[in-house]
Amino acid sequence: MVLNDRINAFAELGQFLSQFKPTGYKKVNTVNHNDVFFDQMIEKIQSAKHYNGWFTEENIEFSLSHWGDILTKSNLEQWLRPYSISNTSAKTIGVIMAGNIPLVGFHDFISVLISGHKILVKQSSNDNQLLPFLASYLTAVEPRLKDYITFTNEKFTDFDAIIATGSNNTARYFEHYFGNKPHIIRRNRNSVAVLTGNESAEELTALGEDIFRYYGLGCRSVSKIMIPEGYNFDLFFTSIYPYNNIIKSAKYANNYDYNKAVYLMSNYKLIENGFLMLKEDTSYSSPIASLFYETYASIPELQQRFEDEKDSIQCIISNNFSDNSIDFGTSQNPSLSDYADNIDVIDFLIKTS
Repeated sequence: MVLNDRINAFAELGQFLSQFKPTGYKKVNTVNHNDVFFDQMIEKIQSAKHYNGWFTEENIEFSLSHWGDILTKSNLEQWLRPYSISNTSAKTIGVIMAGNIPLVGFHDFISVLISGHKILVKQSSNDNQLLPFLASYLTAVEPRLKDYITFTNEKFTDFDAIIATGSNNTARYFEHYFGNKPHIIRRNRNSVAVLTGNESAEELTALGEDIFRYYGLGCRSVSKIMIPEGYNFDLFFTSIYPYNNIIKSAKYANNYDYNKAVYLMSNYKLIENGFLMLKEDTSYSSPIASLFYETYASIPELQQRFEDEKDSIQCIISNNFSDNSIDFGTSQNPSLSDYADNIDVIDFLIKTS
């Protein structure tokens, strides 16, 4: 099986996923194996929704639709063009996945297989409904991949390298057990937005997508904003109001009430609008339903701070704050070359061959 075969298989998976959008499902007759998998995919969406209360139907569909949009033959070819992976010697790569948002480990899954390796997957119990089903579709498209994919709940014993994602605490565990093998071990990171006070209402509304998508549970979710001294929050609150329905989620509302009570009992000063609390705090990681903020004196000073603290930051969202910042509203739409923690997974896998 050559690289082009694997590219074609994932491109077909992308066509399959592109049928399931938040705006509705549309069965396309030209998509292979739809007679078997289309209705089953709808059942899996419902299963994942009921299995994990944070995985709403809309958020699952958003994730599926995103992958459907970027898993095209041209995107895959462009992504892989800088690499030499045609002569990869297949190794077994263990992948331990997080479970904070739907299909959070899917990029690692794609990367391992498309680079020609075998994957040994250990999923989080919070997100174990969708990926095995997508793997079954993939192997229906390209049966030779069946011998390359293994899911397990057991301790890893036979593998050549490891990719593990977890909290700072679990990362220490991963380092202890897997440190003697080639590895990528990811820890807690959060994303931050930089405001200048010159943002338009449209930009701030787009920022709401970065804040509220997946209830803020993703590492690419904005959990903190940096603001200039004397910043007026009026336009910010007006612009994010379209997301007010998020408080209708019982799990989100319970977190809002709980965290508000904790803050008030601790005499913290809050700014709130009924569905989001803003708290001044130096940390990057804010609890659900809250957003930390901090003032800055100058852009160069802030740029230096972010460089010093880059191991804590996943994304910087702004209007041209720096060369590596991204536009408002785009944090939850990474491309294939947007690697978590800025670690080039394909390069790692090539060197593991």
